[in-house]
Amino acid sequence: MDISVVIPLYNEEESIPELYAWIERVMAANGYTYEVIFVNDGSTDGSWKAIEQLAARSEQVRGIKFRRNYGKSPALYCGFEAAQGDVVITMDADLQDSPDEIPGLYKMIKDDGYDLVSGYKQKRYDPLSKTLPTKLFNATARRISGIHNLHDFNCGLKAYRKEVVKNIEVYGEMHRYIPYLAKNAGFDKIGEKVVHHQARKYGKSKFGINRFFNGYLDLATLWFLSNFGKKPMHVFGFLGTIVFLISFVALAVLGIDKLIDLSRGSYGHLVTDSAWFYIFLTSMLIGTQLFLAGFIGDLLSRTNPNRNDYQIEEAIRCGK
Repeated sequence: MDISVVIPLYNEEESIPELYAWIERVMAANGYTYEVIFVNDGSTDGSWKAIEQLAARSEQVRGIKFRRNYGKSPALYCGFEAAQGDVVITMDADLQDSPDEIPGLYKMIKDDGYDLVSGYKQKRYDPLSKTLPTKLFNATARRISGIHNLHDFNCGLKAYRKEVVKNIEVYGEMHRYIPYLAKNAGFDKIGEKVVHHQARKYGKSKFGINRFFNGYLDLATLWFLSNFGKKPMHVFGFLGTIVFLISFVALAVLGIDKLIDLSRGSYGHLVTDSAWFYIFLTSMLIGTQLFLAGFIGDLLSRTNPNRNDYQIEEAIRCGK
């Protein structure tokens, strides 16, 4: 199979038939063998009904229905698991991503040898409240990830070599950083393609300011896990050792200073009367706790094995 198109969606009832018809035209015009996997992320409208109707008339349609809204990353994770095409393409269901870009993305993967190609919506039709935070976020992501040729990490329109999606784990809210995940997995031939962006035709955007702040927190988490996830002792143990040693030396200086005073016959105040004594003692305890946190983190090492265990209510041709 040439292409798997994975489409996560939430309350996109009006867009689904029109989007699939558009994809169908593009695939027929280029002679691709394909499948379209709709992942219904707990929609409360008639989205699943629309998917069932498409599946009844087209063998290329597959569907996954979550019992509740889990988020885009879990939807992509399940879509990637089900995908069988040599090239996997993701796009949003709101008709803002153009299926006409599929042949160009496919060519870059198959002919130009890219592992991953991310769309770049150079001209956007989103409100300023969305575009400004996005630019700031992308600038930070480029710097931290080291992928300097990408302008839009969070663009929903992407193409992947099949091996990429089968070897990365998209969880939590990490869909924003799939290029970073791919790079960390060893797929470092990452390219970008300028794509056409359209104004939303139906419904309203799900973007909120909380997603902007969550994006930064997720980026910090991914950076930490990428650098120290397998060896948390390297950071916690190091910090704990430094804090402990500095505090221990400071306490020793206080003690030596008191001994010198005693040798001169000057008794003065007790060491325990000094606030610094308790500050340094507390710092030693904090250093010890940091060291132990690193040790425990090393033992746990990799996170909960059930983090991608999602309750799927119903599936169409997905073996669920």
